[in-house]
Amino acid sequence: MASTVTSEPSKESKDSSAPARPGYGQLLRTRGAWTFLLPGFAARQPFAMLTISIVLLVQHTTGSYGAAGAAAAVTGVSMALFAPYSGRLADRHGQRAVLIPGVLVHTVSGLTLTALALAHAPLWALFVAAVPTGASVPQVGPMVRARWGARLKGSPLMTTAAAFESVTDELTFVLGPLLATALCTAVNPAAGLITEASLTLIGGLLFAARKSSQPTVAAAGHARVEHTSALRIPGVRVLIVTFLGIGSVFGGMQVSLAAFTESIGEPGLNGVLYGTFAAGNMLSGLVCGAIAWKTAPQHRLVVGYAALALTASGLWAAHSVLVLAGLGLLVGMCIAPALITGYTLVEGLVPAGARTEAFTWLTGAVALGQAAAVTVAGQLEDRFWGGAGFLVPMGGTLLALATLLALRSRLETRPRGRTVARGVGHRVPVTVD
Repeated sequence: MASTVTSEPSKESKDSSAPARPGYGQLLRTRGAWTFLLPGFAARQPFAMLTISIVLLVQHTTGSYGAAGAAAAVTGVSMALFAPYSGRLADRHGQRAVLIPGVLVHTVSGLTLTALALAHAPLWALFVAAVPTGASVPQVGPMVRARWGARLKGSPLMTTAAAFESVTDELTFVLGPLLATALCTAVNPAAGLITEASLTLIGGLLFAARKSSQPTVAAAGHARVEHTSALRIPGVRVLIVTFLGIGSVFGGMQVSLAAFTESIGEPGLNGVLYGTFAAGNMLSGLVCGAIAWKTAPQHRLVVGYAALALTASGLWAAHSVLVLAGLGLLVGMCIAPALITGYTLVEGLVPAGARTEAFTWLTGAVALGQAAAVTVAGQLEDRFWGGAGFLVPMGGTLLALATLLALRSRLETRPRGRTVARGVGHRVPVTVD
């Protein structure tokens, strides 16, 4: 049975002044982009501070990296489980309706967790407070990506936008751990979480106030609207496993770097080493977005992920600051292409009405992988030699790579048997069998 999809406009209908290939300058000239980029950056900054702030605070009050990793893990698991539902609600009811109550709950629960840790409450009480803290983490990154999708509507600039968002994420992961570590070590062990909660409240409300740029919520009775869960799409499930492996790198390195720098008597270097890792991610993201790729994204994902698994497998053998910094830089440089390509694939795999949910599944997968990694790495650091936690990134990426290689065919984009409203009115319908 025939159905219609929309094709790209013809060369004659394109603006003759457009550059030969998409670039950051063209992306940032997109009408209305800055109205959500600046508040979006402010709103996502606290997310990069959350895990490391919990680890440093709980380790200070309990003296155990295992307990600190477990508390951070509960937060990450809670976020991973609730984030997709937050994304689905945002797709159906609008981002503002989800953001405002979310940032209020996160602020209150984060401050409660801080107070309990300072009061030396039992670990189970920290777990109880960590659940709403993680569940209410504002999904600003996926929401910004969804706003780009609404603005660009299938334009070639989507790959550039994915790269730009990855760079923005990594900039927050350069600044966030540095800020959190400085606050926790130089001011007070609780200063990181208090600042994270405050920035979440302010940045989240500012981002929610930008109503004009959020994706349009279709009327409930619209005949062509489908509210199918993004999780039902096989390619999304493959990407979730892939992003779980990336999360294992983030979590494993956060705990292991903190343990390593403390073991050599230089805890202040933790933020520097993690910032070096994130800087590599950011720099490669900039390059990745500037390249006009000719190979299919699923092929790029396999190659990039293999490089990530290879470099992550050498972390456990590093025994000096310089070697660890160099390896961390290489690992970071391999993460960005995998993240960018994964988010780019969502554009072709998922209908527009489910993309915020799909993005939150991927973000949640990173958080879940990070949660599992901080737990396992914390136990390894407590029970075995210093640096044993670095085995976690190696194991996580190798398992994810094996899954990706086995199921990579599910990442092939296929025409859907329905009308996909992705373009503007002048695009020409093309019949697809």
